[in-house]
Amino acid sequence: MIRIVIAEDHQSVIDGIKLAFEYEEGITVVGEAQDGEVLLDIVEKKQPEIVITDIRMPKCDGITATKKIKKLFPNIQVIAFSMFDQKEAIDQMKEAGASGYVMKNSSLKKLVEAIQEVSKKHYFFDDAITTKDLVTKEEIILSSREKEILRLIGEGKTSQQIADELFIGKSTVDTHRKNILKKMNIYGKTDLIRFAVERKYDF
Repeated sequence: MIRIVIAEDHQSVIDGIKLAFEYEEGITVVGEAQDGEVLLDIVEKKQPEIVITDIRMPKCDGITATKKIKKLFPNIQVIAFSMFDQKEAIDQMKEAGASGYVMKNSSLKKLVEAIQEVSKKHYFFDDAITTKDLVTKEEIILSSREKEILRLIGEGKTSQQIADELFIGKSTVDTHRKNILKKMNIYGKTDLIRFAVERKYDF
């Protein structure tokens, strides 16, 4: 029996995964968590074979949690279950020690397939993941100020809040934001925020 712990900040997603697993022989869910701190506590108590975790969670994100799990319990396998297909997110989960990465828009059968492969100490990365047109950190040369602003954007701060924190004008922040967008070849505010959230772990 493959014992699973699920970490996801949306209960409906947890419920959907658990429902799907009810029809799978050899898989049982022994714990669930809606934030990274609870995940670490449950893993220590239950010591499952596999952890399925989202990347973005309250208190302790999935990347940090994965690093801690692999350090304390190297035999526990981790599968990322995420909506993000950016190369940075995938690479950071790999570096943290994850053995699998499944997109949330894939079928739950794909997640079951990942569990079966990872339980055999194999790697499994969703074939829905594509690196086409992704911007990698090696391709982008940002100034130290641009990196600082990108990090603060990733923390959810507005241009005015960033200006106040860095003691510069809001118009200066807006100019830096435009330059970052141009360098990264992305166009919308939403895409910039999403990219900043994933890239903040690099800074």
